[in-house]
This record gives sequence, structure tokens and C-alpha cells, in this order.
Amino acid sequence: MASLKTQIEKAITGQRALIYLMCTEEIRILPILEKLASEKSFRFETWSCVKGLSSKENSESTKDPAEAIKKIMADGKRGIYAFQDVSEFMYKPEVKRALREFNSSGESGTGQFIVIISPELNLPENLREEIHLIDVPPPDDEEISAEFSRIRAMYAGSKIPDGFHEEIMIALKGLSIGGIDSILHRIFKADSTDREVIFNEIFDEKEIIIRKTGYLEFTPPRALMTDVGGLGNLKEWLVKREKVFTREAIAAGISPPKGLLVMGISGCGKSLAIKAISSLWKMPLFRLDMNLVFSGIYGSPEATFHKALKTVGAVAPVILWIDEIENALGLEEEGKLSISSHIFSSFLTWMQEKPPLIFIAATANKIHALPAEIIRKGRFDQVFFVDLPDEPERREIFTIYIRQNGGAIENFDLKMLAIMTNGWNGAEIAQVVSAARTDAHYENRQFTQGDIAMNINSTVPLSTTMESQIKNIRSWALSRATPASKNARILRY
Repeated sequence: MASLKTQIEKAITGQRALIYLMCTEEIRILPILEKLASEKSFRFETWSCVKGLSSKENSESTKDPAEAIKKIMADGKRGIYAFQDVSEFMYKPEVKRALREFNSSGESGTGQFIVIISPELNLPENLREEIHLIDVPPPDDEEISAEFSRIRAMYAGSKIPDGFHEEIMIALKGLSIGGIDSILHRIFKADSTDREVIFNEIFDEKEIIIRKTGYLEFTPPRALMTDVGGLGNLKEWLVKREKVFTREAIAAGISPPKGLLVMGISGCGKSLAIKAISSLWKMPLFRLDMNLVFSGIYGSPEATFHKALKTVGAVAPVILWIDEIENALGLEEEGKLSISSHIFSSFLTWMQEKPPLIFIAATANKIHALPAEIIRKGRFDQVFFVDLPDEPERREIFTIYIRQNGGAIENFDLKMLAIMTNGWNGAEIAQVVSAARTDAHYENRQFTQGDIAMNINSTVPLSTTMESQIKNIRSWALSRATPASKNARILRY
């Protein structure tokens, strides 16, 4: 995509007298317009309803936008005139008429251009064809690099390793120039050499942006790959792609991973594995709450979904987590597949055209309800099936949760616990360990093997209560997915 300056310049070259920039960053736009005016030997002025035109002789008498436009036309001076927040006055009859007359004169090559800067699109019907609209993207690589160099020069003695600089600039993508300035000043003033401290500053800023939407949720990078028991194939796949999800890899002609679909039996670690990607790849993870999208609280589901994808694109590089994707794109109702067609088609198109540094991490429980178009090759890089953990994986899961609950591993017979929990999922194992600790805490002592065994004996696992459903899930996944575990359990059923 052409730079913002180039887009504006093309509009001016094409004699588009009225240019509308959808953008909240006046501080970023005004210097670009001033530079363009200087290059073309044009006058440059700004307008606001508080000060009027910026030229001293016109200020008081031109606070009304229609009067300001008439004044510009009467002066006849070639120039670029930046109107700030005039969109609030666009529906006044005299303002609409003034803009139309200005546009008519501009088409004759007067060299006068009004650039409207507004965060919202307010366009009367009779002006839609006459105004050249530019939806201003976030600062590009060149702008971010220039801003980084400018602020870095203020902190000559900085101890921040040079090796972090490129990563910092990548992480800043999607933020406004004002946000970038603020973060960089905080980072350089803190002068920390701790990578986590530096990047948390950036992630915190992106979290604030995302939180404003209401339907996107920031997930802190607290889960580690070492917190995930089993799933060896899935872990290996993610580790291999850590260094490919970078701008350097793209520059070298390597395609970054597009996304991952993890489906399977409930409680077997799908969500935990997705959360761990954020820590492994050191990228922010945002979860899209499709229940809120469909609720109608934020407008029509289609428009809300579109805004969500646009917001995610603005803060890339990022990991987008869509939990229970089958509820967003396909639901089984009375044996028939029902698809929200508008959202479904727009999502498929977006997956093909999205920026390269957005990784889609999707999870699904009711895998038979997924549309075939989603799971075919090319949509996601890989589709993994998560089955119930086998005995070695259950031992690993017990080890993780016993340690997390403060137990000493040498005091537990992990092999016996794994045998006792044949057919259990990871969430059930986590629950019995937690319950054992609670029981022991009530008696003011450390929990033991006996506490866990007692809770195991009083629990009925999901594999017993939903035996037929689990068999159906395994049968469905046999030819459609790659086993997430190293031992390829699917092939044995």
C-alpha cells in the first residue's frame, strides 16, 4: 500500500479539491500536509471552530466553517487548508453548499485543497461523490523507524541492547504516533535491559486499545509451554515456527504461519496451549468473544465482527484467539449445519487477505459442526486433534499440577496416579490435585498421595459420562486432523 503522503499527493495531483482523512491523529497528519504544501510552494493553513483559519487576519471572522470556505475562495491563494473536526458541521445547509461550490472551483485547477481531518465518517449524501476519502492506516514501518530514531537520539547513553531495537519497532506497529512516543520515552527512561519489562510496556498500551472495543480481551502471557502436559507434536510445531513469525522472515521470502486450529475433547489443554503461544513467541494474545459479537450490544454482528478484525489488523503483530470457533461460524441444529453466512464469508476472505503478522489461533469442541471450508488445507497451516492423554502424558500432567500446588514430586507415585486416572482429561487431573490440596489445607498439613487418591475415587470422568460422544469425535478426526500428541493416539481407535 502507498504511504499516506503518497495517497494525499495523488489526490492533489488528480485535482481532488475535497479530501477527507479518517484519522484521530492530527499531530501526525498536519506535518505531512505542511510538508506537501512546502514542496509544491503552496500556502498551508489550519482551521478549527475555536480559532478559525490560522492566518491572523482571518481568525476571528472565520470560526464559522462556511465563512472560512468562502474566505479561502475569495482570496484565491493556492494552498492546502486542513480543517479539523469540520465533520461535526457537515450537515448544515450552508456548509454543504460552501463545500460543493469549493469543489466546483477546485475542478477548474485553482490549486486550492481542503483536507478534512476527522476520526468519524460524516458525509452527507450530496457530498459523497465529490469527496476523496482516505482511511488513514496506522503509522507504517518508515514512520515508526523515523520516530524511533528521533527519540532514541535523546537517550544517547541508553543501555537497551541494540538487538532489541528491531523487535521493539515491530511490536510498536498498530499504535498511534502519540502512543509510540509515550511508550518509547517510558522505555528509554526506564533503561531496562530486561526484555520482558520492555515489551510489557508495549503490550500494556495495546491492551488499552483493545479493551475499548469491549468484545476483544487481552490475555496476559502467563502460561508457558512447560505448563502444558503432553501434546508433543503441537509443541514442536509451535517451537519451529517461533522464528518464522517475524518481519525478517517475511523479508527473506519465508511465508509466516497463518494460523492453527486445535480441536478435540473438552478439558484436554486446547485453551492452555493457545495461551502458551503468547509467551513462546513473545507476542500479545487477544481473544475475540463471539458471544458478545452476536449479542447485538455493539451493533449488528456483521459490523461488529468487521470492526474486530480491523482493530486486530491495526495492532499487528498479534495472535488472535477465537475460542469455540464452531459457535461463531457453524452450529449444528437438529442435525443440520447452520452457518452465519455473512460473518462466515467475510472471515474466509479476511483469512486470505489479512496482514502477514496476524496469527489466528482457533479452538473447537464440537468439531463435527465445523464447516468443511474452514478445515480444508490453506485456511489454517495445521489442524491438530487433542485426544485424552495417555499414561506418560498423565504422569507429566500430574507433575505439573503437583508442583504448582506446592507438592514435592518425590512424595508421590506418579505411575500409580496415572494408572488410576486412565481415560481422564487434563482438567480433571488438575481438579483432583487442587481438591487434595484444599482438603489438606483444611487440616493444616501438606497434601499427600492419599488425598489425591480419595478425590480420584469420588470423581466420574468425562470419558465415562460421554463415552459415545468421544468415540464419535475420534472417528470424525481420524482422517481430518493431525494428532497433537507424539504417540498418534487417534490411529489406535
